[in-house]
Amino acid sequence: MDPERSGARSSDRESEERANEGRSGRDHECALFDLDGTLINTEARSMAMWQLLLDKHDVRQDVRVFMGRRGRDVVPEVFPGHDVEELIREVYGYDDHPELPEIVPVPGAAELVRKVAAYGSPIGLVTSAGRDWAEERLAQVGVRELIRVVVAAEDVAVGKPDPAGFLLAAEALGASPADCVVFEDSLPGIAAAKAAGMRCVGVATTHAHADLSGADLVVADLTGVDWPPFA
Repeated sequence: MDPERSGARSSDRESEERANEGRSGRDHECALFDLDGTLINTEARSMAMWQLLLDKHDVRQDVRVFMGRRGRDVVPEVFPGHDVEELIREVYGYDDHPELPEIVPVPGAAELVRKVAAYGSPIGLVTSAGRDWAEERLAQVGVRELIRVVVAAEDVAVGKPDPAGFLLAAEALGASPADCVVFEDSLPGIAAAKAAGMRCVGVATTHAHADLSGADLVVADLTGVDWPPFA
């Protein structure tokens, strides 16, 4: 036997084994996506609706306080003493306002979700929005059938930046938090992901790149990231 050929085959086998070990170490990773501002560009519309509410009640408040958080968590802070549910209904009543920005998917959103699914990694959604809204928006992006778990506003007692939603999604997917990669556009969402012990890709659709320094990786949109992102 040619020693050089034998050595080459052995080296090839060792390289393949190392590659397989690296791949198997990543196969159990799961992806957890935020919705608004991450998969779909709804934050501008949402902020406009909250601004209409603030203006109607003559409340001077930076509307960005609502960004990435459940309305039910923020309303008591901004409107102390008011009926939370009544104000929530009021803000949703602005949904048909003629001057609101359109809702469109974030560039690369559907493609990345499909890539994660094709890789064999489980996918969850963790959103501060309600379940009905989440279901409609996932259908609009065209990826609903690829999302195994949806954790919506009504599924947790406290929303982001509390990590409960991400931890609940990881548990439902049978994944360790350390094996989860979160995609988030908001500061509360990134804080929640890190508090859950997860790695995070910041998506700079609603904030400046520098503002998302708490994430492990920051991209302009979802065309700028591959799966797995930390390979």
